[in-house]
Amino acid sequence: MKPGLLPGMKQEITITVEESMRPAFDEVVIHDVMSTVSMIYQMERVGRKMLVPYLEPHEEGAGYALDVCHTGIAVIGQEVTITAICTEVSDRRLVCDVVARTVDNVVGEGTFTQAIFPKEKLTRKIAKFGMR
Repeated sequence: MKPGLLPGMKQEITITVEESMRPAFDEVVIHDVMSTVSMIYQMERVGRKMLVPYLEPHEEGAGYALDVCHTGIAVIGQEVTITAICTEVSDRRLVCDVVARTVDNVVGEGTFTQAIFPKEKLTRKIAKFGMR
């Protein structure tokens, strides 16, 4: 990892909830709000934005652990700001507190951990478990 990524650093993105973000099972929409899956995707996205500038050319990162509670709603058309704050960083891990919030409420919060490893390690695993 390149130097400079430190606990306390923050990354944010703001998105607008779209119809495609609603929870749907077997193509049946359940609610007109942002789904848990969509919220988690955005939490991973902001965590990745925190990591990428510090990766060396031979390194990659991937989601390792996520512990999140979806505690509020965000309706279609509403803006949601997703924030990641670095709480722990090492050569092998990045841990961020993540929170998604609207102007009215917290939508969800928790932690997102990314593993950091050599790209060649992932290439070997993909080749080993890839299509046979």
